[in-house]
Amino acid sequence: MKSMKKTIMYSLLAIALLGTSACSNMSTRDKNTAIGAGIGAVGGAVLTGGSALGTVGGAAVGGVIGNQINTKKK
Repeated sequence: MKSMKKTIMYSLLAIALLGTSACSNMSTRDKNTAIGAGIGAVGGAVLTGGSALGTVGGAAVGGVIGNQINTKKK
């Protein structure tokens, strides 16, 4: 049981490291879309008690909002 937790922990760490390196050449808009989708998915899951439809819906809405955020300084 202990070794299984270690394996899962190291797998998640490796996925996180690979995921952050994949974002290095993304535009600001792309990063905002991905962040919005992630936050929306978590929010949708929390609000619907873990429903798959709520999670996907939250990710879609969050992705659209993240895509439309203008981060250029004026």
